[in-house]
Amino acid sequence: MKLDILHQPDSAIAKIDMAPQEEILTEAGAMVAMSGHIDVNTTLRKGKGGGVLGGLKRMLAGESLFLSTFRSGNQSAELYLAPKLMGDILPYTLQGNELVIQSTGYLASTGGVDIELGFQGFKSILSGESIFWLTASGNGLVLLSAFGGIYEVEVDGEYIVDTGNIVAFEKTLSFSITKPGSSWVGAFLGGEGFVCRFQGKGRLFCQTHNPGAFGQMVGSQLPPR
Repeated sequence: MKLDILHQPDSAIAKIDMAPQEEILTEAGAMVAMSGHIDVNTTLRKGKGGGVLGGLKRMLAGESLFLSTFRSGNQSAELYLAPKLMGDILPYTLQGNELVIQSTGYLASTGGVDIELGFQGFKSILSGESIFWLTASGNGLVLLSAFGGIYEVEVDGEYIVDTGNIVAFEKTLSFSITKPGSSWVGAFLGGEGFVCRFQGKGRLFCQTHNPGAFGQMVGSQLPPR
């Protein structure tokens, strides 16, 4: 499998050249274009993180109940994938470790990756984000998607990020939801709200734009129904 990310960072699209007998799993609706002979199936995926229960768990995390499976068959194939929102795509290779993914950050993964629901605690309710995030484990490639650009931070100690700008983080990092400064009143009057305080050592992936804040801004400009 050969991967090329085109038109980064604001309108990224993943061009995937599949060898014969290869398979990739994607979020429903991620396909933009593909070779005519690719076999496509909508699935709840069996095994860990799969089935009806796994699908319902993904719905709680803000993901689709269904996943799409693309198989190249007996010949090479070409597949294009893109996120629903305008933004970037970043490939992440799992090697037996675990990656926690924010609800809208999962785009696709190869067959050796398990996608399971991860409960991040009721502290996430306070942040206005989903309390259920996805946990990717196993071995293989995961494609992360972002609203706007996506960048990586090597955390070694402590690091603070606005809750709406988190895409994913390695599970070697722990986090708590807190205020950005010393005063709750100052935080809300300044428009900052809640932040995520990460601690430990590991990689953190952030997006340049906040989907929730963008939705509120656009929504306020729409005429009443």
